[in-house]
Amino acid sequence: MAERRFLGIDCGTSGLRGIVIDESGLILAEAREPLPASGQSEDGGVTQDPRDWERALLALLDRMPPVDALAVDGTSGTLVATDADGRPLAPARMYDDRSARAHAPAIAAVAPPECGAHGATSALARLLDLQAACPDARHVMTQADWLASRLGAPMGVSDDNNVLKLGFDPVAREWPAWMDRLGVRRALLPEVMPPGSVLASGSAGSTLVIAGTTDGCASFLATGADGIGDAVTALGSTMTLKLMSDKPVFVPALGVYSHRMGDRWLVGGASNSGGKALLRFFAAGEIERLTPLIDRSTPTGRDWHPLAGTGERFPVQDESMTFEPDDRPAEPERFLQALLEGMTGVEARGYAALEKHGAGRPKTIRTVGGGARNPVWRAMREARLGLTMTEPLHIEAAYGTARLARAGYLDARR
Repeated sequence: MAERRFLGIDCGTSGLRGIVIDESGLILAEAREPLPASGQSEDGGVTQDPRDWERALLALLDRMPPVDALAVDGTSGTLVATDADGRPLAPARMYDDRSARAHAPAIAAVAPPECGAHGATSALARLLDLQAACPDARHVMTQADWLASRLGAPMGVSDDNNVLKLGFDPVAREWPAWMDRLGVRRALLPEVMPPGSVLASGSAGSTLVIAGTTDGCASFLATGADGIGDAVTALGSTMTLKLMSDKPVFVPALGVYSHRMGDRWLVGGASNSGGKALLRFFAAGEIERLTPLIDRSTPTGRDWHPLAGTGERFPVQDESMTFEPDDRPAEPERFLQALLEGMTGVEARGYAALEKHGAGRPKTIRTVGGGARNPVWRAMREARLGLTMTEPLHIEAAYGTARLARAGYLDARR
């Protein structure tokens, strides 16, 4: 039997990455193509030219072997308005575009608190702007959906994850009636399929195009986390916790929401504690130098909540919270130890909050991000959380999307 190959394409802010795997998950090929920097305007607008995405996509595919199935992930909430043939009518409005924030109060007045469409960077707010700016638009597509359409997927189709911030109800799996009160043109809203569904099969022997997901969900899948109770902590500039659950959890006050993953739910929350808080006091080189000097057998006794700035949302909601320690140890290695102990406590309280609200308790934890490389911090976390950390399979979102393409292909062939 010929070797089966599966391609995952991750479209990030700065470039596209592709990874091809076989049925066992072995990487057969990988490549990256850069994108021009986003354009920015004084009103908070952040845009990119979808034609740049397409050029990078075609260049990426030229470097990839033939595959049996592919899937695409994209930045959550990035939108592009197109004509009936998928030609862009305006620059793509990026996930962090704030220029449509004037719509936020109207959305807040009708959308339920657990909806993913709230806030200054709401994708639904961008949709309202785009339908006014492009009255001839036939589709408003997410980044992943538009790229998939360039590869043969039908237009007007998306996945559960990419439409969450557009206001889609992932529990009822429908576009809610309250959107009509905002004047949303329903003809612009896509049909929604589960991630991993076959979008385009073409002729016998041709590549299947599989429904993708967001870059965040793809990063989770890349680690190998898959079962109920599998969790991933991302220790980057902030700290993000994600846990696979058998039920959805929405806690708007804490910024906790859930992505549907088949018959399971990926529950997530993000703290402002993390690497930025460390770098406020220590350069990266200092952290590396001081870490071996930490005596973990002698805790500092502090119970801090380290922050780089003002405000916290998860695992507690406090817009005025700051971090100005007045009991700072004199020795730099003890100070670093106290900061790491504090962030370990934030992580533990985060998972406790998810459990309290019904997500369940982590059975395994995988770690991604720069903080994953610190052995002392890892040991602290294992002791506090009562779990031995599981090594992630991979850390690239494109690998997770390749796994999704493989799952979709194998499901379709059963």
